[in-house]
Amino acid sequence: MTTADEIIMTMESMRDEAQARHLMRFFKTGKGDYGEGDRFLGLRCPQTRMVVKSARLDVAMSEIEKLLYSEWHEVRLAGFLFLVEEMKAALPRKRDMPEVNARKRDEIARFYLNHARQANNWDLVDMSCPKIIGEWLLYPGADGSLPDRGLLDRLIESDNLWEQRIGIVSNWRLIRESQFEDTLRIAPRLFNHPHDLIHKATGWMLREVGKRDMGVLTDFLERHYAAMPRTALRYAIEKMPEPERLFWLRRR
Repeated sequence: MTTADEIIMTMESMRDEAQARHLMRFFKTGKGDYGEGDRFLGLRCPQTRMVVKSARLDVAMSEIEKLLYSEWHEVRLAGFLFLVEEMKAALPRKRDMPEVNARKRDEIARFYLNHARQANNWDLVDMSCPKIIGEWLLYPGADGSLPDRGLLDRLIESDNLWEQRIGIVSNWRLIRESQFEDTLRIAPRLFNHPHDLIHKATGWMLREVGKRDMGVLTDFLERHYAAMPRTALRYAIEKMPEPERLFWLRRR
């Protein structure tokens, strides 16, 4: 099995100081910013994915936990991507009963939720939660019943920004299956959220709904556009033809 120390050593050998400085600005690591104090090695995302691919399914959960608590942003990302690979491997195949590997999926989801606050920037959230929590919610658990989607409500009620974002962005995977109900239920509860990152995520999920059923999005907008933060509205209507975008923006 590959150890966390071996993975970290490999990633540190790829360090790029100039790129690290750029990433620190891009991910808002200054005092008072949402990523305050985060540290970067300067790896690009394909480099991190290459490291994960080289040790896929060869890292124990205890070693993944060590990665999640690294001081380095890219190492934490690698930890979450290893969890994505674990969940992918635990999904039932086409000819399997849905309950196949249910205990393993439950274990991965619980592990992720226990350490969710380590996904402490938007990229760590967005690259992990749909493919871990979103996937998990689609399949029966070990007891044969589907996981409780009230989890998404509890996440958006968290006092932690990143858990709140997990609560809305996990819906991306459900939307891909044309399961819109959770997004449509949760989105209005986030309109008064104080942070732009939540408004962007909410608008993004609504846009994804519209990509699969524009009628559902239009109906939602008719009922809620007046209460939507402008950022959420702009994200939600981004893929509409320009005349329709202007129609909604001018109604504000």
